[in-house]
Amino acid sequence: MDKISSSFTGIAERFMRYVRIDTQSDPASTTIPSTQKQLDLSRLLLKELQDAGLYDAELDAFGYVYATLPSNVNKILPSICLCAHVDTAPDCSGSGVIPLIHKNYQLQQISLPDDLSIVIDPIEFPDLRNKRGEDIITASGTTLLGADDKAGVAAIMEAVLYLISHPEIPHGNVRILFTPDEEIGRGVDRVDMKKLAADFGFTLDGGPLGSLSDETFSADAVQINIDGVSAHPGYAAGRMEHAAKISSEIVASLPQEHLIPEKTEGRLGFVHPTKMTATLEKATIDFIIRDFDTAALKQYEDYLNKLAARVVGKYPNSRFSFQVTEQYRNMREILDAQPLAVQLAERAIEEAGLTLQKHPIRGGTDGSRLSFMGLPCPNLFAGEYGIHSKKEWVSVQDMQRAAEVIVRICELNTRHG
Repeated sequence: MDKISSSFTGIAERFMRYVRIDTQSDPASTTIPSTQKQLDLSRLLLKELQDAGLYDAELDAFGYVYATLPSNVNKILPSICLCAHVDTAPDCSGSGVIPLIHKNYQLQQISLPDDLSIVIDPIEFPDLRNKRGEDIITASGTTLLGADDKAGVAAIMEAVLYLISHPEIPHGNVRILFTPDEEIGRGVDRVDMKKLAADFGFTLDGGPLGSLSDETFSADAVQINIDGVSAHPGYAAGRMEHAAKISSEIVASLPQEHLIPEKTEGRLGFVHPTKMTATLEKATIDFIIRDFDTAALKQYEDYLNKLAARVVGKYPNSRFSFQVTEQYRNMREILDAQPLAVQLAERAIEEAGLTLQKHPIRGGTDGSRLSFMGLPCPNLFAGEYGIHSKKEWVSVQDMQRAAEVIVRICELNTRHG
């Protein structure tokens, strides 16, 4: 198969059409999906899939889009799932996104017109130095762009449409899955694995060109609830034990030079307070606990429990509770035992003429949880940079190459599946 990335001429327009749709998820919501506006994009994707002839395409009650590109070969092959999420992060506004395309980029700083203080600089983003002559898409300066993960959505759609229009390229069953609420950790909560009926899969939710991630953090959440002692402040001497001050003391007692995100990188894990609500009588601190070694999570949690006990112990009439919730686990635990997906992706990236970049994700993807739900699922690049911020950007050519790698994986599966 010759290089085909230049065939995906419509991917820029497709991507910009998708990012104009506000799909931010909401961690405070109890609905599924967390925001109804995510369905605006899901309905559009459903129509595009149906218009392309994928007549089993459906949008279920929980906001998941499923579809099948049927096999065109006469042998039994593993079924591949291609997955991306439609929601964007709550961290930065996603309302009224105005995508701008900067054609034939020449390594200059990019100032965003709606807020000239927002500058995308090759010094901050060294990968920009490799994009001379490419077409860079940004937002206008007041919102995030939404490349995370609409670049992945666009790459999957382009690849599937290419396979439909090129029946001479052999492939087995390809299952398409678009999920809501990935950014708030609920992306696969209601996936119907029986309906999905895939043997392995790929999330398209990564950054640098040629990157493939088969390892993520393992992750837990911890919640500490503190019951203090209320008293009238005029008569509080010897009585009041202020829950807000106790919770603040716990957070202030965390290490300052290690075990926190500000001081960790590479393979180092961390303990990170994400939210604190507090009154005089009651307080709650939410933490996330992360490490590539699942066993290390328990060590961090024991440390945090002892820290809370030491601080609260100074207040004889106050109490605390400590709750741990499993979030996701390092996908490598599954992928090492079931390596076919990773092997096909490595080969496809190399056959596309790209330099393979393998590195662990200091976070998680839908693929982390899908892997432990029975679907081995590494993560592929989609060209996402500066995610969750107004400096988010993507290269059109990177998205084209991501679509090419998908096509090559599907074809390789007929040779090596």
